[in-house]
Amino acid sequence: MKESVHTAAPPDAPRQDQVKAPKTWGIFRIRSEDDAEEESWWFASTAIPLIAATIGPLANVLSIAAQVSYWRSNLIPGDGDTWDGREALLPELEGIPFPDPPWMLKLNILSLVFGFVGNIFLLANFTNRVRYLVALPVTVVLWYFATALLIAIIVSMNKYFPPQRPIQTYTQGFWYGIIAAVLYLTSSMLLMVNMLGFLLGHYRERFNLTEAQRTMILQTMFFFIWLAGGAGVFSAVESKYGEEGWLYSDALYFCDVTILTVGFGDLAPSHDIGRGLVFPYSVGGIIMLGLVISSLSTFAKEISEEKVIKKRVEAKRTQTVEQSVPKEMGFHPSGARTGKNGTSRNYVSNPYDGRNVPQAAIDDEKLNRHEAESRLGTLSRVAKQTTDAVLSVPPLPRSRKPKEAMLREEKDRFQAMRAIQRSTNNFKLWSALTMSIIAFGLLWCIGALVFYITERETQNLTYFQALYFCYVSLLTIGYGDLAPQSNAGRPVFVVWSLIAVPTMTILVSDLGDTVISKFKRGTNQLADFTLLPKYGMWRGLVAKNAWLFEKLQSWQHQREAKKRLQRGFDTGPNDESGETVAQSIPAVISKEDAPPKSEHELALHLTHAISRAAEHVGNENDKRYSFNEWIEITELIRFTSRGSREEQEDLIEWDWIGEDSPMMAGRSEPEFVLERLCESMRRYAQCRVAEQEVSAVKPNASKSVESSGHDDGDRNDPASPQPSI
Repeated sequence: MKESVHTAAPPDAPRQDQVKAPKTWGIFRIRSEDDAEEESWWFASTAIPLIAATIGPLANVLSIAAQVSYWRSNLIPGDGDTWDGREALLPELEGIPFPDPPWMLKLNILSLVFGFVGNIFLLANFTNRVRYLVALPVTVVLWYFATALLIAIIVSMNKYFPPQRPIQTYTQGFWYGIIAAVLYLTSSMLLMVNMLGFLLGHYRERFNLTEAQRTMILQTMFFFIWLAGGAGVFSAVESKYGEEGWLYSDALYFCDVTILTVGFGDLAPSHDIGRGLVFPYSVGGIIMLGLVISSLSTFAKEISEEKVIKKRVEAKRTQTVEQSVPKEMGFHPSGARTGKNGTSRNYVSNPYDGRNVPQAAIDDEKLNRHEAESRLGTLSRVAKQTTDAVLSVPPLPRSRKPKEAMLREEKDRFQAMRAIQRSTNNFKLWSALTMSIIAFGLLWCIGALVFYITERETQNLTYFQALYFCYVSLLTIGYGDLAPQSNAGRPVFVVWSLIAVPTMTILVSDLGDTVISKFKRGTNQLADFTLLPKYGMWRGLVAKNAWLFEKLQSWQHQREAKKRLQRGFDTGPNDESGETVAQSIPAVISKEDAPPKSEHELALHLTHAISRAAEHVGNENDKRYSFNEWIEITELIRFTSRGSREEQEDLIEWDWIGEDSPMMAGRSEPEFVLERLCESMRRYAQCRVAEQEVSAVKPNASKSVESSGHDDGDRNDPASPQPSI
């Protein structure tokens, strides 16, 4: 009779009868919030909201700069009325702004309001204050309105009120308006892709974000509020107390180069009040920028871990399992060997249990056996008699080689798991470095091209000089010999630097994890061998290199053989000393041959192991346990197993390169071990409680039996008084 295996659902999972079926309208399929179906379109559900949450606030800041600034300026020196063509015109940044048409100011304010309200609805959507189906369409529509208004202002200004060249030009506000319109349009289109994925049923009615990602969104918004607010404060202070008044666009550029620690020096506070404000503003801005960069780096690593690294681990694991399974045997990606009938045979890390053979495999085996017996007839009976005769012979003493072979295979699979982890870790580090280098190269070269276009008329900038300028800016060196000098260059630099400088910081972090780490490790090893010799270094070098160990061991054996020959001893390998087996395997076997430990001793060791694992989780979460340590850990995990139905949710047996391997658990080894040990302690405590309940029932039962026995004895005793009839 088959027993059905029930898997317990998470405590917060909805019951089957509570889950609403998706609503379907043609190609659209609306899923409810409690739908437990697997989600897809990861980029649309997770990456797009984060990109929109970064671009939206930046577009608001640039829209403020476009709204508070005049869009045209006069370059004629003096009163700016007439120009004879011989007098030199003012530089673009020193042009005198003049008012724009009133309708433009009103439309600009309306565009700014639409952008802000759309961003507020997006924030309410992230924090689940407003329903997804309400907040997201409102955000998209409002940002489209903001884009349309800005485009209408730009086209109208360029067609009906263009600056008179060369005595007039567009100010930074005009270019901030163009960039803000592009950002609003990009964010709206991305959010429409997110809504399309929801309507097609790829994910539920919400943004698929973690708490860390929501925190990153809030940090980004606070950073842009700090940037925009600081620009307003410095503009007011320098306009009132400074030698030359700062427009809001100038103050925004100053705050950008201050927070990013570029510091060209082309714009600096001229009054002590402004200089004093630099102290708290720069510290607060750098801290906020560091938090944003840290969150972005963590998010990038999560993307790599979730979408690239896990797939690579699975591919390498499957490839390793394929290589480890002989050709005549079946193959399952789970890591188990399969026989001809599909029966699964696990490895030492998951011992074989005949009770777990599938019923279909048993039926196939019975059918094959019946066909074989009917075909062979008498020969099968003769073979059976011969087999019985052979089995009647006393068995030979058990050999230790099967156990050694089993442990060798187990250790080989353990080392295969470690090789997969090392390969995956190297791939993760070097692939992250490669992506950072590519992003750095694109920002460097494309940024240089843009600045070459915007600055070639203002300061005759060549492309090589633009490359030099971008490189100095990316590394936050900021010599100041080259800086944006055009009205288009400064807005472009503000947006470009907010993307490029954090990218450079992530690149430096990736370099620290790879190149710098290897250089540091190599320097330390060189110092251990030369300047600061460390005890046991040569022994460790020999232990790490098997070929060197075998070479030295062979040389030592030859030397000992020559000495024995000179002394008259027999040469040749001794059976006992000539065995070359792994050091850990005989140690494990001798340990198993030792007297078994009692359950109380194992429970005491279990408490110490839990304490050590908890310490590793707190201090050494990236620790990798050795093979011998894993053998001790598995002993403590399995001694409490009783094969009961309540243990089905516990992970007691696993295969090192199977789907249930510790490397596939999605957590560190100390966390995996601590969870398994705690499960073992829970099982041990449940067993002790059950034993106490049984022991409490037995005395009561014995007392009742004794009392009933005494009553019977009194009745049968002739000396006792008998009732009269």
